Amino acid sequence: MTGKYTIGVDFGSLSARAVVVSLVDGKVISSAVKDYPDGVIDENLPGTKIKLENNWALQNPNDYYNCFIETVSKSVKEASKKISKDDIIGVSIDFTSCTVLPVKADGTPLMNLPEWKNNPHAWVKLWKHHAAQDQADRLNAIARKRGESWLPYYGGKISSEWLFPKLMQIAEEAPDVYSAMDRFIEATDWLTWQLTGKEVRNATTAGYKAIWNTETGFPDKDFFKELNPLMENVIEEKIGTIFYPVGTKAGTLIPEVAKATGLNEGIAVAVGNVDAHVSAAPTGVVKSGTMLNIMGTSTCDITLSDKKIAVPGMCGVVKNGAIPGYYAYESGQNAVGDIFAWFVKNQVPQKYFNEAADKNISIHTLLEENAKKLQIGESGLLSLDWWNGNRSILVDTNLTGLILGMDLETKPEEIYRALIEATAFGKRLIIDTFEENGIKINNLTVCGGLPHKNQMLNQIYADITGKGIFISEHLQTPAIGAAMFAAVAAGKKAGGYDSIEDAAKQMAKIKENSIKPIPENVKRYELIYKEYVKLHNYFGTGENNVMKRLKKIKASAVKEG
Repeated sequence: MTGKYTIGVDFGSLSARAVVVSLVDGKVISSAVKDYPDGVIDENLPGTKIKLENNWALQNPNDYYNCFIETVSKSVKEASKKISKDDIIGVSIDFTSCTVLPVKADGTPLMNLPEWKNNPHAWVKLWKHHAAQDQADRLNAIARKRGESWLPYYGGKISSEWLFPKLMQIAEEAPDVYSAMDRFIEATDWLTWQLTGKEVRNATTAGYKAIWNTETGFPDKDFFKELNPLMENVIEEKIGTIFYPVGTKAGTLIPEVAKATGLNEGIAVAVGNVDAHVSAAPTGVVKSGTMLNIMGTSTCDITLSDKKIAVPGMCGVVKNGAIPGYYAYESGQNAVGDIFAWFVKNQVPQKYFNEAADKNISIHTLLEENAKKLQIGESGLLSLDWWNGNRSILVDTNLTGLILGMDLETKPEEIYRALIEATAFGKRLIIDTFEENGIKINNLTVCGGLPHKNQMLNQIYADITGKGIFISEHLQTPAIGAAMFAAVAAGKKAGGYDSIEDAAKQMAKIKENSIKPIPENVKRYELIYKEYVKLHNYFGTGENNVMKRLKKIKASAVKEG
């Protein structure tokens, strides 16, 4: 093989995946994946009996570094059978976000220090750490009271998943941890720091997750002081004010990491990125009119536009947030694949697993085969897709799941299909909200594990949304996207690219055949979608807060127990 190569490493909720990618055509030369040893920490701190409360989700930052070393070294070793490592010119990473941790001035995670290792607030708060919902509610109330001009561009609400609610929680519940940290930093920026020896923060996470604007900066000190007196000078003390656009060179690979991975010292390292936003380029979403759905345990959507509009319930809109020259809108759903996994793990009878084993297929494949035989509406079921709260458009992690219409004849495959339909209805409502506010969406492009594995899901999404669906040909889209930005950071002179658009022309890949809505199915789903909207508004907009009341009763019972 000839040409140059880069490495992208995608850090998901459960594992890290590294790919060595050809800059000629986007082909993956080798790859490696490694699960985080401590996984998602949501019950007890590792090695202790310290119990975490409801809605906590932590991780161990050492897992990130160790998984980087292991996956990159394995993929480089495998690639070296086909190419010269001297032709690998750069590396870049992406992360789930907002995934943040407190560190000292030299980058040492607070939880690595003996005096803090047993304090949960000293660990990484994963994106789906939802224990800061009370703080998010108060932040939003204060912002509304003050008439903060930035709030409408975050859909009118800042999520509990974002940076400042999580930092508020630390300031309130562990002020000693707040005082001890020198930085509160996104995991993607922290790990890039470990690779280069330089603290360089990216503009994408700052714009979407930390209320930063490239033109106006952060809200003023009075706002942060009102959140918590400790936070009056939070920007100068914990966050910083300099952020770099994606594709920028953060630095070069330090000797220690180069030796551990088998890479050459001094190759380019791009600034960190977000798993969703980095996926636009490798799927060819580099212009307006298409919504990109990154579908996995949850979904994140990226929609490009040449105009900035305050769309209700969106996660944010940032200029150059995904592709230079465009405003990138973020939206999404807190749980999709996680809902299907929950159902299979907890609700499917053993006889279904036995049948799947006899047929030598997965349990998901068996349920899909059975569910495909059902007519639209045949099950009489309707579900809300809030098993992990609602990201868009309600921005409320205190909402919970619901299945309506079950009786003594209800079968597992009927529930399985209803759950898939619920996630598609949720996507339809997001799309409708965009279009009602002036952002036209002509079609969908999808990537991630789900659309590659479940063709029934793809057709249901096309029928419910009424949009044609294009599927990314890349199986490891975020990692390949990271590799593409590494090529931009390395630059054309080194054998990379001058821009992400140039990289996309060579490396983006979409399957030729799109999935088109079936007109008859669209009509039949329209009736059910209207009922979904009624349920969504009834339980989600305050008319009936039974879900939240039940969560409070649950939390009280757990504490008493």
